[in-house]
Amino acid sequence: MSVTAAQGFTAHGVAAGLKSTGAPDVAVVVNQGPSKAAAAVFTTNRCKANPVLWSEQAIASGTAVAVAINSGGANCYTGAEGFQTTHQTAEAVAGQLGVGAVDVQVCSTGLIGLLNDREALLSGVRAAVEGQSADGGHTAATAIMTTDTVAKESVAQGEGFTVGGMAKGAGMLAPALATMLVVITTDADVDSATVDAALRSATAQTFDRLDSDGCQSTNDTVLLMASGASGTTPDAAAFTDAVTAVCRDLAMQLLADAEGADHEIAIEVVNAASVDDALEVGRSVARSNLFKCAIFGKDPNWGRILASVGTTQAAFDPADLDVALNGVWVCRNSGPGESADSIDLEARAVSVTIDLKSGDQSGTIWTNDLTQAYVHENSAYSS
Repeated sequence: MSVTAAQGFTAHGVAAGLKSTGAPDVAVVVNQGPSKAAAAVFTTNRCKANPVLWSEQAIASGTAVAVAINSGGANCYTGAEGFQTTHQTAEAVAGQLGVGAVDVQVCSTGLIGLLNDREALLSGVRAAVEGQSADGGHTAATAIMTTDTVAKESVAQGEGFTVGGMAKGAGMLAPALATMLVVITTDADVDSATVDAALRSATAQTFDRLDSDGCQSTNDTVLLMASGASGTTPDAAAFTDAVTAVCRDLAMQLLADAEGADHEIAIEVVNAASVDDALEVGRSVARSNLFKCAIFGKDPNWGRILASVGTTQAAFDPADLDVALNGVWVCRNSGPGESADSIDLEARAVSVTIDLKSGDQSGTIWTNDLTQAYVHENSAYSS
């Protein structure tokens, strides 16, 4: 289960000294080809980090040979010096690989406003490139962790091709994208247009439906690179399915590792007039601190769910809504339904179903509860 599971990819992670703990903090993933088709999606936050500004321009060609990632500092709002660090990172990787700097994507994660030690970063990047191997996927996945408690990796097998991936993220998980860095690789022989379409479809159904705390990062990047090394060209639907499977698996790993969470909550909205309505309602509930605190307290307080539904512009009759918690329909026709006494919220997994009775569309948003541990961790993040 590694970002190097697909043929034609090498990776490595090293400790460059960017983290005060001495833990690994610099990683590279390299596409050995023969193809270098690639696509990426980035944060929709208007306040973007220097690596995002660089990578958005570099990926415009639809190709990428490598990605360099550092944890320990976001390199966001660090001025011209920070952008120069990003540029030199790309140049350092490109110089060792014999390609152009625009062939290198750059990602950073960590504290905003912190200038990374440029010489330490560049030294780490060079060491990572020098140590790259087909077995280096796990070291790379470990090096990109920040508040993550575990490395996140996934692999899906298609017919004659493989898709692999790694991700980091444990907080600020909110659409569009989360505080995540994700690298996905495939040895399928597909062109840039196919890669781009598959990635956008996959992220729309997975990462963009993950909403941990309603806070959107400045550094989010999801990159997909195709080596073509398998020689197999799957049809677009099969390829998209495999990419989506990896994205969904990684998204659920991100949710499971959400900072301080005791519960993972799936909010499914059914019988909506449109998918957009379903997602709007789901996100409204996911962002209700009152609802999230209730789940933390194991309190089946369905009134907080209806209150959140009512803040949306979705089509529904406020007097005719149904809500279920863990399969128990505690609210029928916007009034009390089955007794909530039978609902057991001890388990980590919680399901919420909201029936809008307005159409035949549905959508699911994934979130987690709000705990003292989340508040504690984020109150002391920079110290």
